[in-house]
Amino acid sequence: MDPVMVITSKPHLPSLLLPFSVEALKQPNLPSKLSLAQTPQDEHKQSASSTHNDLPSIDQTKQIHAHMIKTHFDYTLQIPLTCFRPHMSSAAQYNFLITSYNNNNFSRCSLKIYAHLRSMDAQVDNFTVPSVLKACGQCSVAALGKEVHGFVLKNGLDRDVFVRNALMQMYSECGNVVSARLVFDQMAERDVVSWSTMIRSYVRNRLLGEALELIRGMHSLGVKPSEIAMISMVNLFADLSHVKLGKAMHGYVTRNGRNEKLGVPITTSLIDMYAKCGNSAYAERLFSGLTQKSVVSWSAMIAGYIRCKKLEKGARLFNEMLEERICPNEITVLSLIIECGFVGALELGMWLHSYILRNGFVMSLALATALVDMYGKCGDLRKARAVFDCRIDKDVMIWSAMISAYAQANCFSQACDLFARMREKGLKPNKVTMVSLISLCAKVGALDLGKWLHLYINQQGLEVDLVLKTALVDMYAKCGDIDGAHRLFIEATDRDLCMWNAMMTGFAMHGCGNEALKLFEEMEKHGIKPNDITFIAVLHACSHAGLVTEGKRLFEKMGLDFGLVPKIEHYGCMVDLLGRAGELDEAHELIKSMPVEPNSVIWGALLAACKLHKNPSLGELAAEQLLELEPQNCGYSILLSNIYAASNRWNDVAAVRTAVKDTGMKKQPGLSSIEVNGLVHDFVMGDKMHPQTGKIYEMLAEMRMKLTEAGYSPNTSVILQNIDEEEKETALNYHSEKLAMAFGLISTAAGTPVRIVKNLRVCDDCHAATKLLSKLYGRVIIVRDRNRFHHFKEGSCSCGDYW
Repeated sequence: MDPVMVITSKPHLPSLLLPFSVEALKQPNLPSKLSLAQTPQDEHKQSASSTHNDLPSIDQTKQIHAHMIKTHFDYTLQIPLTCFRPHMSSAAQYNFLITSYNNNNFSRCSLKIYAHLRSMDAQVDNFTVPSVLKACGQCSVAALGKEVHGFVLKNGLDRDVFVRNALMQMYSECGNVVSARLVFDQMAERDVVSWSTMIRSYVRNRLLGEALELIRGMHSLGVKPSEIAMISMVNLFADLSHVKLGKAMHGYVTRNGRNEKLGVPITTSLIDMYAKCGNSAYAERLFSGLTQKSVVSWSAMIAGYIRCKKLEKGARLFNEMLEERICPNEITVLSLIIECGFVGALELGMWLHSYILRNGFVMSLALATALVDMYGKCGDLRKARAVFDCRIDKDVMIWSAMISAYAQANCFSQACDLFARMREKGLKPNKVTMVSLISLCAKVGALDLGKWLHLYINQQGLEVDLVLKTALVDMYAKCGDIDGAHRLFIEATDRDLCMWNAMMTGFAMHGCGNEALKLFEEMEKHGIKPNDITFIAVLHACSHAGLVTEGKRLFEKMGLDFGLVPKIEHYGCMVDLLGRAGELDEAHELIKSMPVEPNSVIWGALLAACKLHKNPSLGELAAEQLLELEPQNCGYSILLSNIYAASNRWNDVAAVRTAVKDTGMKKQPGLSSIEVNGLVHDFVMGDKMHPQTGKIYEMLAEMRMKLTEAGYSPNTSVILQNIDEEEKETALNYHSEKLAMAFGLISTAAGTPVRIVKNLRVCDDCHAATKLLSKLYGRVIIVRDRNRFHHFKEGSCSCGDYW
């Protein structure tokens, strides 16, 4: 074991304190009987392995604890309680208390007892240690867990497989999978629990590939899995959502089962697995075959229907469960609400909420948090906030759920305000909170706030796991700081596929095609197998950089080298790649040869290419297909009218726009955003609602004057309306990105980069003007439009006018 991992000093916890009054002894409600062992060693085993029904409640545990303290743990005195046989040793009494507190979810009391034992140099043996490690895991106290590990090594307790398994479990629950694996690898002897614990650790921490490799290793060594191990394996395949592997796992479970018929727990796991793989028919067959259905089985099948978006079947089965007099418990309802949020089933989620209220469920904090999360994911912020505001006992999880709801709805100011209020309440945010806020910064391009959050994470000592690291890489890339994203990526030593994909997507957005290709090659050298998302990222990178040959090679490589079947998203990337390069006929031929029906993304990419390369005939064909697929989307009609306008076909322009007006469709307005001093300011074309409108328009006039002096003339061809040139020039002056740019120039110090986010593609005129303005004002101007980033500096753009 790496010596850095463990600490051999005594634990630094408060001394043993009574969490209650000794007067609690007077309460008579103690358990009437507990089976007792005959030897001191068996006493430890009994206290560590008693069933839940054998152990006393928390009140009873406190009474026992009070009596022990009152008698100074003198084991020579008869304890006047029926829980202990005469002369039970003090070591066994301590162990009984630690185990009982653990089982009643009062793990911190267990840790205080352990600290007290160590301060007295009392006996702590291989029966006590696993219970202490369990408490460390339940409280996620990694530092104390390492101290216990050091104590184990120092005292030679690490030879006990039970202790080793407990160490692995503790590290797993504290999120330290690397240390758990080190313990596993150094075990001279492993039992089935060792394998099961390590597999479960990987699954819990979403390291599915590593879990799969461990299952293969276990199988090759001929280790017969326990039912718990098999349930962990089934859960792994459920998370992978791979139906073919799932069926193979089903066969493996059937062959390795101890009985001819599978038990209810493992069958329930298989039902859940098939539902998550989208195969509700197999799940139904297993559910129907259960002669005894537990509430968990019913819940798994109902949740499966919700996951497969068969909401009517799910509601019907819920009613059948009630008719069978199977009463759903809080966990049942909780799991169903979570599933409703996962698929966006708002109506069913509301029905479950009303069921909770009608049937007298205690609205626990966990239920309230699930409801806030569900309403947030379904986009109903009003109901989410109502549930949130009703809670007085808010913990970090419900605050995080509400912040996440605002983040998903792009409600920047509300999310930031709530985060500030949370900190004022003295609550320390967790990783979920930070990922939500950082992801929101990525969406709106709020780099300053993103940097502050990154600094805050480091100052607060929050553990930065792979998910948080990946969110930071993504945020820096999407906020225009691709160098900052790459620095974080290089510093990360434990990169997973998601992080590689995030970095590759960042390079694609910034038009760094060659860098993305190099990263792809590097990933291959590291033995990391790319997935669908990887190829979407690298094909986008080729598209934005005009790397047609490389893109075609990678598209072929998908199937030949990695066995990946191209999805419609990959075909969309290829149509975009060919279309941008002017290969319109080849793009059209690719669409016609596709094994799946082309969707609006495919035809939209071709239509955009037709506008770029002024091909009205093929553009008409693409527009017809689009209007059949999405008749209410006016964006495609506008694109077609722009193609006509570029060819001066004003009668056709008028016809298209009349059709748009008659159908009641509305065009998405151009919106540009800029972050200044932590606040995001939005502008639309001709906007005069900003508090500093006067100064903004003065700067616009100055910008126009400087551009004119530098020889710039407006590109009025981008105004695709049949109006005179003067009106066109006026319209160009007040585009949303120019308003945002003017505000940025007056609100930031000289030499500071100006960062703008636009929801539509940058027009040719604004692109040309911004190139010149970057030179005139000596500023780096970074614009993120719908397609990519443009870095304007010294009169040129990073896109090389290819976008």
